[in-house]
Amino acid sequence: MDFGRGYAWACRWTKPALGIMTPYDGKPATVGNGVMVAIVVDSKDKVDASTGRRSNSAARTKVPPAPGQGLLRRLFRDLDGNKLNVFCLG
Repeated sequence: MDFGRGYAWACRWTKPALGIMTPYDGKPATVGNGVMVAIVVDSKDKVDASTGRRSNSAARTKVPPAPGQGLLRRLFRDLDGNKLNVFCLG
């Protein structure tokens, strides 16, 4: 998949993938800028549980990654500032 600022390789949206892209802000990649770990889960409840709280629809980011599929994700940072993304499809 070509994202314009990098590429991602995957067999399926529900399997591990690799993405290499430049940071959104154009600055050098560092902890918390241009580096992110994304973990796929099988339900929106697990996305909500990833931060220990229930999310509302305004806090969720919904983007259609493929025709007929929706993406629900929660982005947050660990104690060292690394970005984490927990998401599910459908």
